[in-house]
Amino acid sequence: MDPTPLDPEHATLLLQRLANGDRSAQEQLLPIIYGQLHQLAERALVGREQHTLQPTALVNEAYLRVLGNHERSFESRTHFLGIAAKAMRSVLVDHARRGGAQKRGGDAKRLSIDVLAEAFASTAPDMLGLDEALTRLSEMDEQLGRIVELRFFGGLSVEETAGVLGVSEPTIVRGWRVARMWLQRELE
Repeated sequence: MDPTPLDPEHATLLLQRLANGDRSAQEQLLPIIYGQLHQLAERALVGREQHTLQPTALVNEAYLRVLGNHERSFESRTHFLGIAAKAMRSVLVDHARRGGAQKRGGDAKRLSIDVLAEAFASTAPDMLGLDEALTRLSEMDEQLGRIVELRFFGGLSVEETAGVLGVSEPTIVRGWRVARMWLQRELE
């Protein structure tokens, strides 16, 4: 599927129509959102040579999980991408579990969160280890967990993350810094 150029305002309008029960909006939404979701999926899977999940399958599974809940409404394209980021994380973790991935402490290569955040396109983390650490972080501070999820899995900018969470950009910058340090310590 060729991605259609992303028009945030049109995507938001379609998401609102979908929330109001207009099923035709879903057909129009997919080509608009697909390209961005596919880029996120490619970044999530690069460097995982043994990974059997392909970007298209990840996008399709996450998209179905997000839109399969007909009761869900989306405030904006950014809100939708935040929910899609959570769905992609869930799909990746479920796939890693099904594939018999080793638990933390196994032979999986450990990487710092700074390396992961800056070079995610070239190196893939131990998905189960990262998920476990992110779950612990979220239990301690839910907002920090959401910041990592939105920035890391969703690829959202500081501005977009602030919009989804309804906080200021400096709050996101501080939270991102704290979360990276905490996760780096956990992943080492």
